Amino acid sequence: MNNSIQDIRWSENVILVDADYVDKVAFNLIVNFERMLGRRIPQADITRWIDCVALDGGIREGEHETQVILLHSAKKSQLDNFNPGKFEELSGKAFKDHLGEFLINAYPVEDIVGSEQHFCDMLQLVSSQKEVKRVIVIPDSEQEHIYNKVRATLKQVDEEKRITLLAMQPMANWNFRQEILGYSLLAALGISSDEINSKS
Repeated sequence: MNNSIQDIRWSENVILVDADYVDKVAFNLIVNFERMLGRRIPQADITRWIDCVALDGGIREGEHETQVILLHSAKKSQLDNFNPGKFEELSGKAFKDHLGEFLINAYPVEDIVGSEQHFCDMLQLVSSQKEVKRVIVIPDSEQEHIYNKVRATLKQVDEEKRITLLAMQPMANWNFRQEILGYSLLAALGISSDEINSKS
């Protein structure tokens, strides 16, 4: 990938994603819901998922610009449970719909720097940009030490910025907006609440 963090022209909205974690959650949902619903679950539609995440973060219909930053292990070349999923194909691409334009970039994280530290460094960098007004953050919040680092990083953020955390369950001692990550993933996997209710 030719793009580097130094080349970023910051947008008003930024979605920062631990891509390895989200891919793992998508896999677990696929396995569990295939068993529950008795049908094959296709890979998640990445553009639909990004749209749902944007809505969870408060972005509404209009001419907005949103950057999507996917941080992933240098050992991984793709999201296995999303379509499209290859980082090389996603990075530097954009799509436009009723929520505005989304610019996607994927950045590998070398193992030399702990992935959680790299995530927090990127979060701090994003949050410190004066152009950025809204940050939607999806860390591996199931790891308590990572969650604590993310929370500590965001305590230093300007109070005027709108921060939303997406996690699989509500997080304690969190002073920012929260949304449940699973809802956006279920939508992107084509699983409706009606279908779930009909099987329960």
